[in-house]
Amino acid sequence: MALLDSYRLRRAAALLRAGAVVSHPTEAVWGLACVPWDNSAVSHILNMKNRDPAKGLVLVADSVARFDAVLPNLPAAIRTQVEASWPGPHTWVVPDFAWAPSWIKGEHQSVAIRVSDHPLTSALCRAANTCLVSTSANPAGCEPARNQREVQRYFRSQVDYYLPGRTGARAQPTDICDALSGEYLRGA
Repeated sequence: MALLDSYRLRRAAALLRAGAVVSHPTEAVWGLACVPWDNSAVSHILNMKNRDPAKGLVLVADSVARFDAVLPNLPAAIRTQVEASWPGPHTWVVPDFAWAPSWIKGEHQSVAIRVSDHPLTSALCRAANTCLVSTSANPAGCEPARNQREVQRYFRSQVDYYLPGRTGARAQPTDICDALSGEYLRGA
């Protein structure tokens, strides 16, 4: 990673830890990220997107270990299947009874999690030393932003920092699957 990119990554991570919202490229679209334990930052994203808090949000990480608190809630065979799909574009909804805050789970007793294979998304999680909220950068009902210019058109100065980079090769946002039932909630 170039020195300038390293500087931008460290800056984005420091801002995230301070409660900021950062926009960055993900596997297919640009996303909005914040630290999930910061209710104020999460609320800011929900307000920006005009998203119903009851829906819950996806958490993304750089390693399976970030989800060690919820993966034991899965039967062994399902846990093996989930872990084998990572890193990759697979978001799994898993039972959660006490780990994720209510503002992440919404009205659910589960949490949506993914270990990303997108280099910049993974690096941002590593630099921030935490999993992150990952939601598409668009107001509810609008197409997800495919580049920084589109994010800026949607949100202008509501985003605290734009971390430049390229999206991955996927044409559509990652699939979301309920780990216990096998039902796809998005994609596949």
